[in-house]
Amino acid sequence: MSDLRIDELVRDGDTAPLVAWLRDSTVLEIVDELTRLDPEDTAVAFRLLPRDRALDVFEALEPVDQQQVLDGLRADRVRSLIEALDPDDRARLFDEMPAKVVNRLLAQLSPDERALTTVLLGYPEQSAGRLMSPEFVSLRASMTAAEAIDKIRHEGLDAETVYALPVLDDHRHLIGILGLRALVLAPPSARVGELMTTDIHQVTTDVDQEVAARLVREAGLIALPVVDSEARLVGVITVDDALRVLEDEETEDFALAGGASPLRTTYLAASALGVARVRALWLLLLIVAAALTVNVLQIFESTLDEVVTLALFIPLVTGTGGNSGAQASTAVIRAMAIGEVRLGDLPRIVWREARVGLLLGLMLSAAAAVPVSLLYGGDIGLVIMFTLILVCTWATTAGSALPLFARRAGVDPAVVSAPLITTLVDASGLVIYFVVAKLVLSL
Repeated sequence: MSDLRIDELVRDGDTAPLVAWLRDSTVLEIVDELTRLDPEDTAVAFRLLPRDRALDVFEALEPVDQQQVLDGLRADRVRSLIEALDPDDRARLFDEMPAKVVNRLLAQLSPDERALTTVLLGYPEQSAGRLMSPEFVSLRASMTAAEAIDKIRHEGLDAETVYALPVLDDHRHLIGILGLRALVLAPPSARVGELMTTDIHQVTTDVDQEVAARLVREAGLIALPVVDSEARLVGVITVDDALRVLEDEETEDFALAGGASPLRTTYLAASALGVARVRALWLLLLIVAAALTVNVLQIFESTLDEVVTLALFIPLVTGTGGNSGAQASTAVIRAMAIGEVRLGDLPRIVWREARVGLLLGLMLSAAAAVPVSLLYGGDIGLVIMFTLILVCTWATTAGSALPLFARRAGVDPAVVSAPLITTLVDASGLVIYFVVAKLVLSL
């Protein structure tokens, strides 16, 4: 974007170069700059967009940024932008708005657009029904290729996609999928039923959005048909919407893995108070969990008094255990996220990670026991050796099992991610350490 500073131009009210830049830049460049501005400046810059580009930019913004733009626009401009959105994008925006505002905007929509949007809002949040677009072009098996192309010309302008065309029977049941390429290249007299494929991927409206989105990615689909409880086609999920869902889910998992809630807007647009708020709760929870470590030290205070040397190795024990558990939990959470493992794989996963932890413990104890024995005596060396073996085995076992238990309990596995696993393993690792010390040193 050269050296032009959009934020400075907005604050200085220097509209001439800003208007020129908005006119000459691509939609993605404009979106990137708008999301870097403070919320009050975003609407100011958006109002300077040419009307023919404003909708394209608005559609490319995230719902939180869209809401900030709407807050700074006149009622008639708001109404025109909302009306021009696709029903699925409109429903996504309404999810971020207060109910009173949504009801007011719904009342201002045309009857057809209101009906389509109301249907989507009627499905559960985070479901495939909420994500799908109800605007699609469907074909019949008895149509010729020429008739199908003619129908696309008449109905395709309002459809979400025409590149993957569902083929329905007389009861709106999905019987096949026809790609636009195959249709265009076919002889005009060829029947759709002869051209379509019956190898169909589909989901029901109540399926989780993430499950549907992963199916789109794994199957390499342009559009995924969505059917109701009676197997009738009611919408399609396009690849761009599926990728957005996956990006949102991965962003959320990444934030939770770092011990924080995900931001609802871009990092630069978030206020310092907003960033602190999403981090504070998790830090408080981790402080509570860390209190277990303090309690363990109090319980074994007499052991420390007798052998002060043991205190030197507390960071080594807790650090090794926490890191081992974090490695295991991260691997399992990632495997769960991409569908490599399921809840039924719990025994295999735990058994595998227990063996991995044992091997890690043997490797690390072999590296640490000798120098510890030479510097602090053979008894301390044995304590460290046995402790590392047991702690690594326990940490990897717990780190692999807790995400699966969380999923079974209906909790996002990312919640029990590295920071929490590390904190919990610290406390339990110290218990193992001091018990081994008491046994080896006969305390």
